[in-house]
Amino acid sequence: MLHFTRTRALTIILSALLICIFAIPNFFAPETVKTWPKWAQRHMVLGLDLQGGVSLLLQVDENAVRKERVEALRDDVRRVLRDDRIRYTGLAIRGMTVEVRISEAADVPKALPKLRALSQPIGGLLSGSGQNTLEINEQNGLIRVSLTEPGINDRMRQAVDQSIQVLEKRLNALGTVEPSIQRQGASRVLVQVPGLDNPDRLKELIGRTAKLTFHLVDTTLGADQIEQGRIPAGYIVARGTREEGGGRYVLEERPIVSGGDLTDAQPGFDQRTSEPIVSFRFNTNGARAFGRATQENVGKPFAIVLDGEVISAPVIREPIIGGSGQISGNFTVEQANNLAIVLKSGALAAPMSIVEERNVGPGLGQDSITAGIHASVIGAALVVVFMIWVYGILGVIANIAVAVNVAMIFGILSLLNATLTLPGIAGIVLTVGIAVDSNVLIYERIREEWRAGRTAMMAIGAGFDRALATILDTNITTFIAAVILFLIGTGAVRGFAVTFGIGIITTVFTAFTLTKLIVAGWVRWRRPKTVPI
Repeated sequence: MLHFTRTRALTIILSALLICIFAIPNFFAPETVKTWPKWAQRHMVLGLDLQGGVSLLLQVDENAVRKERVEALRDDVRRVLRDDRIRYTGLAIRGMTVEVRISEAADVPKALPKLRALSQPIGGLLSGSGQNTLEINEQNGLIRVSLTEPGINDRMRQAVDQSIQVLEKRLNALGTVEPSIQRQGASRVLVQVPGLDNPDRLKELIGRTAKLTFHLVDTTLGADQIEQGRIPAGYIVARGTREEGGGRYVLEERPIVSGGDLTDAQPGFDQRTSEPIVSFRFNTNGARAFGRATQENVGKPFAIVLDGEVISAPVIREPIIGGSGQISGNFTVEQANNLAIVLKSGALAAPMSIVEERNVGPGLGQDSITAGIHASVIGAALVVVFMIWVYGILGVIANIAVAVNVAMIFGILSLLNATLTLPGIAGIVLTVGIAVDSNVLIYERIREEWRAGRTAMMAIGAGFDRALATILDTNITTFIAAVILFLIGTGAVRGFAVTFGIGIITTVFTAFTLTKLIVAGWVRWRRPKTVPI
């Protein structure tokens, strides 16, 4: 049937037009698009292979994860025994095991269940694997609490997941568009930032753990005692940064407050010296702890420690009870900006090192774009000529529908702010082939109906109806394949699956609504006595 109600016809035209409009920003310079309304600024982002950029493969420090985990376990054991007033001696770390001797034999049955409660099922209670994070043994009052290998692996997985979230926050704050951050194996993360022209700043941002802590400084120990390592229990030694002279500080091991209590960090300038600084603000708990510590230690220095280095050690002139403060450290403006970004984004779960760095030059991307444009123009011209030569006026209509189809793909990709890569372009080109093939199938059905003796209008209507089932079957199975590619694929494969999947949907829409509508309008206008194919 070639009948369309006015409402249905308007709905089809407006739907196609509305989606195509969102493709327009891709044909204007970014500076021009920025002056448009916010809703009209959505556009496709060219991938790393099209516009160049930086690709970094990062490795999470597994030894640091193990060390952090076993130290946290030692602190947990100490806390549990103290809370339950169980006397102990010899609390120490041996490899991946925490050892402690319970002083009174009668307290061993009391301590064991408390320590066993520290162990958690891997994967949670509902979907757990039956394995636990800790293994606990006791012999003659000596308790050994060991980290299990599955527990360490689970912690590594969590560390990588947490690192990916932190990296996303930092890269978004950098102002880059559509960075790609993917897990690679058990301990690696691949970061690709298209269009970035300052890889050093990227490395500075993502290479910093950003573990921030505030400690009170002990000034009673002399340089000789520090040099000889005679540091009392509960204290640590940290070096100052090169800008701070590289001196050594004795700090209370337990921090006053940590970066986890920060709610905001902003770059700025010191009103007295005009030097770049970073202003920060604590949450309620952090502000309370910081205010209490500074009230009790007026006249003493406290250290601001970032990734194990003292970046500043000012003297507390008066209690800081407002929950805010500032960090100064001979920063440049860019360093202050970077520090504010990493502090707001939170600390990485463990240090990460760069194991592979690759810069993709914009020249390679431009060559690819140019070659792709030439290939697309030549291919499109040949398709247009072929369709008109074989199907006449219906070929012209098919070409219009295919052009609208491609514009709709661009419009939907723009709405999604999707990243367009070379495989994505391949998906679009393949979609064009499928769209043309759908029109060819419809027109051949029309030709068969015409040869069977039907009238022109009946043959055209029957051709669309008979082709519907075949085209739907073909596109549904192809769409399923695209969905599977998207679900199990990564990187370039996903880019191909996205454009291909969207193309299949728009192909079905244009073949059975837009093409049919235009053909129906032409039939109503020309009233053909024969089928022009």
